[in-house]
Amino acid sequence: MASDEDKLDPIDTMGKVEPRVLEEEIQQSYLSYAMSVIVARALPDVRDGLKPVHRRVLYAMGEMGLRPSAKYRKSATVVGEVLGKYHPHGDVAAYDTMVRMAQDFAMRYPLVDGQGNFGSVDGDGPAAMRYTEAKMTKIAEEMLADIDRDTVDFMDNYDGTRQEPKVLPAKVPQLLLNGTVGIAVGMATSIPPHNLSELIDAVTLLIDNPGASLEELMEYIQGPDFPTGGTIYNPKEIKEAYATGKGRIVTRAVAEIEETSRGFRILVTEIPYQVNKAALIEKIAELVKNKRIVGVSDLRDESDKSGVRIVIELKKDSYPKKVLNQLFKLTAMQSVFYVNVLALVEGIQPQVLTLKSALEHFIEHRRRVVTRRAEYELIKAQERAHILEGLKIALENLDAVIKTIKQSRTKEDAHANLMKKFKLTEAQATAILEMRLSALAGLERQKVEDEHKEKQALIKELTGILADAKKIMAIIKKESLELKERYGDERRTKVAKRTLGEFSEEDLVPNEEVVITITKGGYIKRQPVTAYRAQKRGGKGVIGMTTKEEDQIEKIQVAKNHDDILFFTNRGRVFRQRVYEVPQASRIAKGTAVVNLIQLAPEEIVTGTLTMPTYAPGDTFVMITKRGVIKKTEVEKYANIRTSGLIAIKLDEGDELKWIRQSRKGDTVVIITRSGQAIHFSELDARLLGRSTRGVRGIRLRTGDEVVGADVASPEAEYGALVVAEKGLGKRTSLTQYALQKRGGIGIKTMNITERTGKVVGGRLVEKGLDADFIITSKHGQVIRLPLNNVPMLGRSTQGVTLMRLKSGDKVASFSVLAKDEGEEEITAAPQKLPPPVESPPRPEDEDRFMLKQPSSRSLVAKPAVRPLIRAKPKTEAKPVVKTSGFMRRKLAAPVGGRSQSHTVAKKRAATLGRFTRRRVLGGPSRSTPKKGSKSRLSKRISNRRRRR
Repeated sequence: MASDEDKLDPIDTMGKVEPRVLEEEIQQSYLSYAMSVIVARALPDVRDGLKPVHRRVLYAMGEMGLRPSAKYRKSATVVGEVLGKYHPHGDVAAYDTMVRMAQDFAMRYPLVDGQGNFGSVDGDGPAAMRYTEAKMTKIAEEMLADIDRDTVDFMDNYDGTRQEPKVLPAKVPQLLLNGTVGIAVGMATSIPPHNLSELIDAVTLLIDNPGASLEELMEYIQGPDFPTGGTIYNPKEIKEAYATGKGRIVTRAVAEIEETSRGFRILVTEIPYQVNKAALIEKIAELVKNKRIVGVSDLRDESDKSGVRIVIELKKDSYPKKVLNQLFKLTAMQSVFYVNVLALVEGIQPQVLTLKSALEHFIEHRRRVVTRRAEYELIKAQERAHILEGLKIALENLDAVIKTIKQSRTKEDAHANLMKKFKLTEAQATAILEMRLSALAGLERQKVEDEHKEKQALIKELTGILADAKKIMAIIKKESLELKERYGDERRTKVAKRTLGEFSEEDLVPNEEVVITITKGGYIKRQPVTAYRAQKRGGKGVIGMTTKEEDQIEKIQVAKNHDDILFFTNRGRVFRQRVYEVPQASRIAKGTAVVNLIQLAPEEIVTGTLTMPTYAPGDTFVMITKRGVIKKTEVEKYANIRTSGLIAIKLDEGDELKWIRQSRKGDTVVIITRSGQAIHFSELDARLLGRSTRGVRGIRLRTGDEVVGADVASPEAEYGALVVAEKGLGKRTSLTQYALQKRGGIGIKTMNITERTGKVVGGRLVEKGLDADFIITSKHGQVIRLPLNNVPMLGRSTQGVTLMRLKSGDKVASFSVLAKDEGEEEITAAPQKLPPPVESPPRPEDEDRFMLKQPSSRSLVAKPAVRPLIRAKPKTEAKPVVKTSGFMRRKLAAPVGGRSQSHTVAKKRAATLGRFTRRRVLGGPSRSTPKKGSKSRLSKRISNRRRRR
């Protein structure tokens, strides 16, 4: 029985055990694992820009003969070749690698030419490897060029049965060309793709000037060039990434705003790199549903093989640029690509590389490849020249060589005898014995001579190349430029020169000029100034607005989107909005009701607005009420206005706030009353008051009187007071006739009020020489439009001249002055001479002498004043009906001294007075005219009217 000493310890049967500290063992083991991942899996080599799996896929395809000219082979065959010979990992990793190298939206220059479903930019997965086929692209072939010429080192594969390259020769700077992304242990790499032409230009620059600075390199390399296009911003950040190897690059989708007949829409044609298009669309839909993006009515993906096309339809009241900027802020339409140029130097050392150092490493790699290739070719040329020298000896001693071979008993004897007798080397003797009899012909002898000379010249050339580093660099430059010629293309990604920062609400809207219009009916809208194009005189104009019946534009203002706009109401309240918050609408839309924009009470209306760009401290404005109260206050008092509004002025019972005007030091104020009184005083007479105060008396009113007009005059301009009375009379009076008075007085007469004039309807100041139109509207809907310069300058105590002939019982309701702008139609009218002013009412028979002739009451119907009204040119015959911008047919006004005629009357008159028996009139039906000498009742009436005149 065996003793205890003879028994074996179970541990001894397992081998020797070495005690280790657990902490040290874990640290060393983890470090070994980390280095394996870093070197063998996750990080690219700076020389060929490839990770091991990419390198093995390309090398395996090259060994399989899958060149660009070859037929496609099943992807499963390629994956099997890679796994079986070089890459002892999962098939999914190898196939996914091959798929990515075939995707033109992932690789700027794809290295695999795939046939079948290789995925999409929507994130769709590829088909199974048994269905797809692949081969190399032409540019991938450049990665393997000269690999059979001992240009790179080889190593054993994972099982030692064959060799694989440690690095590829790589004629192109693949690391920067297609970039890469990888996560290792404790480190990661993220390198953006670039344009081949730009990279080659930078390489040639460094070859010619190794000391070139980063700024000089960036003259050629503008920035990354992503396969999906887009636009990159922040040039300073691009430069920082190139200078340090780390940074961030802001990329935006390419989108354009398009106007259609149904409104605006946004077309997205390029998206940022590595953005999933389907996920992007889903995100936009989610934001619209949650009302984080407002103004989108429809969303469609119309992408096809030709490229990306995302259509975002907008609502009519949306602001397209604001919606677009919201998309940039809240979705992946604006993305950041983080740069970390981490690669393996010499295949083992992870290092963060700058742009210049990455290019220098590539150039050094190419120098080694070209040098080793030249050395390989030199050796081969020398070996061949050595053989040719032996063949030359044999051909020169042909009979003796044949005799020696014949006399030898064996092949080995012949080999030894040739070496001994003709002093040949073993290689030369072998070549002679293997030479065919056909080589003994005379022409073949000459070929040997010629080839020997070529090899000697090649040996000389290669020796010179290897002895001169400049010649090697010249070869690299030449080959690089050839690659640019074959594969170079235009940039896909645009580089913007401006910098983008963090978004604020205001940043989402460009600060461009816009037009704000408010109608009497309480509708407001905003349009870009470009909506009103400039036109020459005589043009058709454009439709400025479509309003409901009896509505018309009351106020037009030009402001910038980032300005504030203050809304003052008749109840003395003020509201504040940003201009860009006013809904945008098309030219022909009526706009949005003001009550939907600000919180108005019932029967409360907006009576004035004031746009506020950047005001200087101390700037003021004045408010004037219907009962003659004036209040001057500082603009800064209204800097913070809550959504529900603030009190701008305290009003007495029955009083209303009517006029708001900006004022500056030295301005004067004019107030005009219904009974024809006016007061002119300095704005300094109205002291500054707080926001919620009542104000002070501006003019003392008689019983039953009220203010109908107020304005502010600047000392730098000349003004006239424009006054219009109830019965259609009006005039302009120079402001110099209104002496400066003290505030609070009863004022002086501005119009002689009589039964013929009626009370004053309104008054305002207009600059002398202002090119504008004057529009008057009656209570029964009659409208007249005439040039402002046709209203005469008269004295203060005159009644004025008749500007508008009214029907019985009708009165002037309001008037407005509309400056001629790009949106208004201009039609040349004959100058109208007006009679001198009168001090007392004229006799009835002389009344016509004092009339400013205008269309009769039936010539213009009650329509919105914003529709262009056309004045007739001074011709005696009737003219055809004119359509302006698709509006209803307008009637033409007769020249001064005559009456206007409707379409029907003009047709009758032309038919009656025509000289021919049959005539087509104004596009109407043909009709017969009376015989010469006969007169119709209408003709007689016209003749009698002419005799009376």
